[in-house]
Amino acid sequence: MNYPWHLYLMSAMFILAGIMHFIYPKAYLRIMPRYLPRPLTLVYASGIAEIALGIGLCFPATINYSVYGILLMLTVFLLVHIHMLTGKKAAAGFPVWLLVLRLPVQFLLIYWAYSYLYI
Repeated sequence: MNYPWHLYLMSAMFILAGIMHFIYPKAYLRIMPRYLPRPLTLVYASGIAEIALGIGLCFPATINYSVYGILLMLTVFLLVHIHMLTGKKAAAGFPVWLLVLRLPVQFLLIYWAYSYLYI
């Protein structure tokens, strides 16, 4: 089945983002909320999830499952983005304007993923 090119772009984006969890885990640990247990395990687990969901976008049998997984994951990741706005250490050196801009971008990503349900 031929999907639109932008679906493959989303797939590649999630696969690359997942791989980055393994190449630069310290970057993800810096933004992980301290109240979550076993942060390194969560970084790796989210990386595996991003890779698996990105791959799942490419196959007719798994696309809807992947979209639902991405919607759930992006919603949960909102907690991290809100956490980053709570203080200087949580912001990991990012300027506040960029952290604020990240929130509507997250909602755009959620909408983008949602648009692929049942295609």
